[in-house]
Order: sequence, then C-alpha cells, then structure tokens
Amino acid sequence: MKLKQFLTARDVTVGKPWKRLLELSVPLLIGNIAQSLYNTVDTIVVGKYVGDDALSAVGAVSPFTTFVFIFFIGIGIGAGILVSQRFGAKDREGLSLVIGNAMVITVIVSIITTALGLVLALCPVFGGRDLLQVLNTPEGVIYQWSREYLTIIFAGVTATIFYNIFAGCMRALGDSVSALVFLLVACGINIVLDIYFVAKLDLGVKGVALATIIAQAISAVACGIKLFRMKDYFEVTSKELKLRRDIVSKILSLGIPSGISQGVFSMSQFLVQSLVNSMGPIVMACNVVVLRIDAFAIMPYFSLGNAMTTYIGQNYGAGKLGRIEKGAKQGIIMTVIFSLILMVLMLIFAPSLAGIFTTTDALKKLAVSNLKILAVGYVLMGYGQTMQGYLRGTGSTTATMVISIFTQVLARIPMAYWFAKLTATAEFPKGQAVALFGSLVCSWVVMSAITTVFCLKKKKELRTNAEMHWQIEYSE
Repeated sequence: MKLKQFLTARDVTVGKPWKRLLELSVPLLIGNIAQSLYNTVDTIVVGKYVGDDALSAVGAVSPFTTFVFIFFIGIGIGAGILVSQRFGAKDREGLSLVIGNAMVITVIVSIITTALGLVLALCPVFGGRDLLQVLNTPEGVIYQWSREYLTIIFAGVTATIFYNIFAGCMRALGDSVSALVFLLVACGINIVLDIYFVAKLDLGVKGVALATIIAQAISAVACGIKLFRMKDYFEVTSKELKLRRDIVSKILSLGIPSGISQGVFSMSQFLVQSLVNSMGPIVMACNVVVLRIDAFAIMPYFSLGNAMTTYIGQNYGAGKLGRIEKGAKQGIIMTVIFSLILMVLMLIFAPSLAGIFTTTDALKKLAVSNLKILAVGYVLMGYGQTMQGYLRGTGSTTATMVISIFTQVLARIPMAYWFAKLTATAEFPKGQAVALFGSLVCSWVVMSAITTVFCLKKKKELRTNAEMHWQIEYSE
C-alpha cells in the first residue's frame, strides 16, 4: 500500500474485518503511547528544572485538567460516530452537514469552557474560595503556580477541544494514521518547547502550560487543514455551518454520554485515592507502580475499542448487518488472543517491570503480586472495551455511559472499601493493596456482564429493525 493511501479516509465496509480493525487500532495504540509520554515529559521537565514544588503544583490540578481533557476526547468520539455512519452510508450531503454543525458546536463549547474555566480558576465562587482552594491546594508558591498553570490551560483550551474534534472526525473516516502523525509532531514540539521555556527562558510552570497549548494548537491547525482537504468525501460551506436542530441534538446526545463515559474512570480513581492514602506509604507507592504499568498494558484494549467504534459506525451507516456481527466476533477473538499473550508476559516479566520503578524488595514483591491479579482479569477488561466500541458505533453511547457509571462508581468503589475491611490486619488496619486491585478485577466482571446484556439487546434490535441507521431530512 502506498504512503498516500495510509494518509487518507479508509472505507472499512469492505475487506476482512480483522484486518480493517488492525489497520485502525495500531495507529491508535501508538498515539495512546505517545500521549502518555507527552504527559510524562511535562512532569519530568518541570520536576528536574524547577523542583518538587513545581511538580506538586502541576499535580495539584492534574485530576481536574485530566477530567476536562478526557471529557472532550469523549465528545470527539461522539461526533465521530455520526461521521463514520454518514461516511459508511456514502451520504456526502449528510456527512458535510454533520461535520459543519460539529465545527459550530465546537466553537460555542470552546467559548463556554474557556469562560467557565477562567472563572473557576480565578474567582472565589465557592463561598469565597476558588477552585484551587476547594481542592485544598497548599498556600504559597504551590498555590500560585497551580493558579498560573490552570489559567493558561483554560485560556488555550480551544486548541485542545478543536484537536480532539478534528482528530475524532479523521479517525471516524478511517484516517487514523494522519491523526497519529499530527499527534507525534505535537509531542515533539511539546518536548522541545518544554525544555526551551523551562530550562532556557526560566518560565517554570507557566512554560510547561504554554508548551502544551502551543503544541495542541499546531496539531489542531494541521488536523483541520488535512480534514477540510478531503473534498472527495464532503465539503463544508456556509450552508453546512447553519445549525440544524436534528443534527445538533444527535451530536450532543452521542457526545455528552461518550464524554461522561471517558471521564468516569478518572473520577473513580480520584474517589478511590483517599482509600489508597489511608493504607500507608507502601500501598500508596504500590498503587503508583501498578497503575503506571497497567496504563500501558490496557492501551491496546482502548485502541481496539475505538477502532471497533469506527468499524461498526461505518458498517452501521452502510446497513451491513452481516459485517457488523462478523466484525464484533473477530474483535472478540483478537481481544482474547492478545489477553492470553499479555497475561503470560505479565506473569513472567512482572518482577522486571516493577524493578523499573523500585529497588525496594518489599515494594517490588507487593507490586508483582498485584500485577498478577490484574493480569488474570485482562481478558474481561478487553472484552468489555471491545464490545463497548460496538455499542458506540451503533450510537448507543447512553448504554456505555450507564455501564461506565455502574462499573466504576456504583460497583468498584463500594467493593474497594468492602474488600479493604475484609483484608484489614494489625499491620494494615485500613486494608491491603489486594483490596484495590481485587475490586478492580471484580468490577471488570460486572462490566463484562452488563456489556453483554446491552450488546445482546442491540443485536436483537438490529436484526428486527430494517431501517437501522439515523437519517437526515434534507428538506429542512
């Protein structure tokens, strides 16, 4: 395949499903790894060149900024669902209207988010306290730096939002490679600017925030230029920029639940953190080590799940029920095979992986035992993510939101506290680390069961409903 063919829209309504899924998921996986390194470099630079207080300042606001960014990634996925469905249906006019309306919504959302974010960061709207004070940010230099960081991030949040919407649309068209290229370029720019602003210009925490926003802006512009050059598939004029009630409601009904689904996981981690902190220093350190390794281990599942969303969306729009079912089955087989390989590798190399983060024998032993617990449950986690991609592709983002909330909040958090009580000892009166990761695996069992119920219901619905996909009335 020529390079140009990689850097364009890809019709996944033809060809072997597993190959199409692989073509979509590999660039997504590389992109996820790059994004993690992107965030890691920010932390390394500010910690090395400014100091621990600067590291604490960035960390103090990271749960909030992470939630905001993940939410808009979800919004991008939601908009991308309609794009993939219209592209699969070969509906040029509908595709143009969806992308045009998505752009206008993005402008409106960007203005609201910027204004709201700056008010929260700078104004005492919580009974005389601002957001950082509500989050119990330490007074002094940490508070001041956190405030500067948050202000710059929200002042430039438009770039982040547009990048996620543009990249989401490109991936929905099957062009996950171009989106990856622009992300890698942004990562490179961010690293260079991080070092230049912090080490050379001595801008401190402000330099890290500026580097992030500039890199996001460049990648957003590049994605936008690439997207709007795809005139063989759609064209946005002033007509397509006029908001349509049916399209706007559909984008929001898909995007908001998708955004919430993406954000629920980070919020659940935030809620569990107080339990982690109560268990003592060694459990806190173990939690960091295990989650750092786990974050990379589960990336392929999220990548395959998002690839499944594009695959199902295009075939759903094309009305190809047979390919939808075949793709879902082959996606599950791919997940199971990868999970078995990952489980074996984790069981063998867990000591080496833990050794990257610590040389303390007690901590290393604790981390290894909990990594092995997670490894056994990866097949369930992978299955759940893959099939939620199936649900998203058919437009069932409310179902995935319900699954996320029930799994991560209503199931995982109570189980974690319950298991903590069951594992409490004289040495660990608040519970042991196994409670954290055992509850996580149990939540994956719950997720798999609920996801299966929703998928079987959706499968029955598709088989009995000949008019599967959403239609646009062009007479409006």
